[in-house]
Order: sequence, then C-alpha cells, then structure tokens
Amino acid sequence: MTARATDARRAAVLGSPIAHSLSPALHRAAYQELGLVDWSYDRFEIDEAALPKFFAELGPEWAGLSLTMPLKRAVLPLLDEISETAASVEAVNTVVFAEDGRRVGDNTDIPGMVAALRERGIEQVDSAAILGAGATASSALAALARICTGEVVVYVRSEARAAEMRQWGERLDVELRTADWADADRALRAPLVIATTPAGATDALASAVPERPATLFDVLYDPWPTALAARWSMYGGAVVSGLDLLVHQAVLQVEQMTGRVPGPLEAVRQAGERALAGR
Repeated sequence: MTARATDARRAAVLGSPIAHSLSPALHRAAYQELGLVDWSYDRFEIDEAALPKFFAELGPEWAGLSLTMPLKRAVLPLLDEISETAASVEAVNTVVFAEDGRRVGDNTDIPGMVAALRERGIEQVDSAAILGAGATASSALAALARICTGEVVVYVRSEARAAEMRQWGERLDVELRTADWADADRALRAPLVIATTPAGATDALASAVPERPATLFDVLYDPWPTALAARWSMYGGAVVSGLDLLVHQAVLQVEQMTGRVPGPLEAVRQAGERALAGR
C-alpha cells in the first residue's frame, strides 16, 4: 500500500476552500526531517465537480493526496479500495497511489483522534459527550467506538441531526443517546467532551465549565484557544486541540505515503505551531 520513498514524488491537499490549510507546512516539515529532498507537497482548490478531472490527469510521480471538505465522500467512486476505517464513516481524507496503480483510500482522522488522546494519557473512558453533529462528529464517534466502554451523549440542534447521529451510533455499535443543544452545559461534566462545532458555537458554554473538569477535545485550532478551551484550562482540565488532531492525522498520512515509520511527530508539531503563530 505504501508508495516508493526514493524517487522524486508529489503529494498535495485538495479541497475548497483550501488557502487556510496547514497541511503543506506539516507535510513539507516531515519530508525535510525524513531527508526526502525530492518530495514536494502542494495545495489545490478543487471542488466535487473538478475532482474526477484532477484524478484523471495525475501522473506516476504522485504518491498521495490529503482531502478536506467537501471531497471526503465525493472521492469514494474514484477509488479502487478503501480501508475499514474509512468505510465505517464513508469518508476518506487520505489517498495513496500504490505501485501497481491502485488508488487506496483511508481515514486518518479517526486514529489521529485516538492518538491525540492517548498522548494525553486518555486510553479509555466509561462515557463521553459530543457537542455538535456535523461531519466531524461521525469521526469523533468512530474514535469513541475504540475507547469508550459506555454511553456517548450527542448534543444537537435539530431532530434531523439527532436521527443521523443515532444511525451512526447503530452502524458503529456505540451506545448513543442524543440530547437537545439547550442542555449542552450538562455535557461538560462528562469524563471526555469532544467539541466538533464551528468557531464561536461553544463560546456561551464557557461559563458553565465545572470547577474540576476532566478532558476536553476541541477540534478547532484557529483561532485558539476557544473560549471554552481557555476556561477549561483555567480550571485545570486537560485540553486536546484541533492542532493535536491535525498533527497526528498528518503524520499517519506521511507514513502511508512515504512508507517511513514512525513519522516525525515533533517536527510536524513544531511546523504547525510556527504556521499558526505566523497568522
């Protein structure tokens, strides 16, 4: 499945919008650390309509692609094979071009979440809460399927979203209950809270952070810290950031595309921190 790591190779991140992506900084730092001086990593503004043509024009020098929204599901018909992890959420964020020409899709967001939590000492929890029910929430639920032994409560704004999350819970074999967003302050007492909402959506919850919070995984990274993460840290709770997720999933992508294991985690993390500091 891994690509050759000796020749000049290309990789890139695709999506729309894409100008904000930190992936080039992360992957280029990894190549430098690994001594892959002939490797390059770019970004391309590509939407669903343009994706098939982009794939059709790729040459043998391509090692892999990173995919962001709105391409994680649009890419599925263009692939020869997808991993069980990607299939579990019907979303691919990584494509590796194998030496035999196969296009292999994977999802490193899910193991990236697990790795980011493990780095903070979170190996297993007996219950958890998810704030939000968008695309990232399904990946969070898939990650919890690996580490949560009990109930997951998902706080949502609409019954339609609640129904979607209950379906994901059944599919992923997770004990799941949905609750109204109006009661989201109750989520903050869970052993693990995963915030998957857009910027600003959880700001109003900051005042409800308990005096002794457990662990918050906020998938945002810019701007950082969020109001919720700042209050959580102030009260002594453990906080995992969106940058932690971005770094871990990028390292997993680098490993798959280059065949070099383990990937250079610290070099990638430092590159991400520098890129954010420069904004």
